[in-house]
Amino acid sequence: MKDKNLPNDYNSLSLEELTTEANKIIEELENQKDLRNSLDKYQNLIKLNNLIEKKFQMNIREINEKTKEKLSKINHKKS
Repeated sequence: MKDKNLPNDYNSLSLEELTTEANKIIEELENQKDLRNSLDKYQNLIKLNNLIEKKFQMNIREINEKTKEKLSKINHKKS
């Protein structure tokens, strides 16, 4: 599933905001009495989860890069 089908505003949200949106969908699904009508919500939840995972991975890469830069600066100062 591609996250292209998600509303465009999801791409601009932070991880915390995306998590809040996912929790809202989960709450709606838990309160749903007719599961036949909830298929679209389940699919959106999966897409949203994929987007959260991608953003999380991007954040990890950024943190790793910044850490490497800081360690490199520290090592150069020691030399």
